[in-house]
Amino acid sequence: MDKESPESIQLNKSVLLDALNGLRATTSRAALQRGIHELRGQIAARTRPLVAPESAEAVVFPRAYVLEELDQILAAQTLERARYYLERFMKSIAEVRTNPINDLNLNRWKEYEDIYTDSLWIIERRDSSGAHTADYWGNFIPQIPYQMLRRYTKKGEWVLDPFAGSGTTLIEAQRLGRNSIGIELQPQVAEWARRLIASEPNRHRVASEVVVGDSTCIDYHAILQRHGQRSVQLVIMHPPYFDIITFSADPRDLSNAASVESFLAQMGRAIDNVAPVLDAGRYLALVIGDKYAHGEWIPLGFLTMNEVLKRGFALKSIIVKNFEATTGKRSQKELWRYRALAGGFYIFKHEYIFVFRKR
Repeated sequence: MDKESPESIQLNKSVLLDALNGLRATTSRAALQRGIHELRGQIAARTRPLVAPESAEAVVFPRAYVLEELDQILAAQTLERARYYLERFMKSIAEVRTNPINDLNLNRWKEYEDIYTDSLWIIERRDSSGAHTADYWGNFIPQIPYQMLRRYTKKGEWVLDPFAGSGTTLIEAQRLGRNSIGIELQPQVAEWARRLIASEPNRHRVASEVVVGDSTCIDYHAILQRHGQRSVQLVIMHPPYFDIITFSADPRDLSNAASVESFLAQMGRAIDNVAPVLDAGRYLALVIGDKYAHGEWIPLGFLTMNEVLKRGFALKSIIVKNFEATTGKRSQKELWRYRALAGGFYIFKHEYIFVFRKR
């Protein structure tokens, strides 16, 4: 059981349900309101036995959530509506309703304020806590794998990142209690990722492995077999955005592809290689942006999206995430503004997160 924090409160489940059951039987809105006011006061004052951190019957709630639920009951204009809100609150205490792809209790869905459900993500600052670092040019913000892991995996499941880079996905997986495997083409980057992951506390005692290899042809079955697994439950792909950044001199590196067509062909092979180890009904997230070349906008994101769709995946969502200035552009904002005005284009401020479901 999670321990109580300053933002949470631990309530005795049976005492709370008994109190709410009694209020549900009231025959007037005024009596129900009086009872809710009294209950709210007991919670605020941490009155025992209702508030009992040491109780085996305890259930942990965010304090704000409990008070908001009680306030909603109080604000109801009719007895019927107040009972509806009360019964919904009781269900959130008594029942856990999850689905096959995550640990979210849908009876307590209001609590998950940290989880995005909109398709436009405005994220002003990357998470730099713990082992996360922005030193590697190709890494993405940790908030992306955090959101994907919360929405599309359960604790103890397996996530695969075929373009691991400095290990952002694996660090988040370790924090959240998910096992993870990352594939990285460059041995020195892989070793750096291993050091970063090792520096992040492994409170859930999960497995995290970074393997040096080519994601278009590496033997995923053999890697999983070493861990006693046959499949994974989530794939997160954050490949190079073609040649925007050259990551190495290795001809297998997607940033060295000879053309957009060659890049897409390599991505197709990477998808073909990873698809067999992803469980049916589970999710693949592709993080990628577009590019300019010879005065033209190249819709690299949508072209790559189509490579996944060609493999029979179902498109579930297209998320547009704001893309703040890179290290290289940060000191050249005025220059880029001039170039945009002179060249008739708009400066990149977004990238895509395509979410697919394997049929």
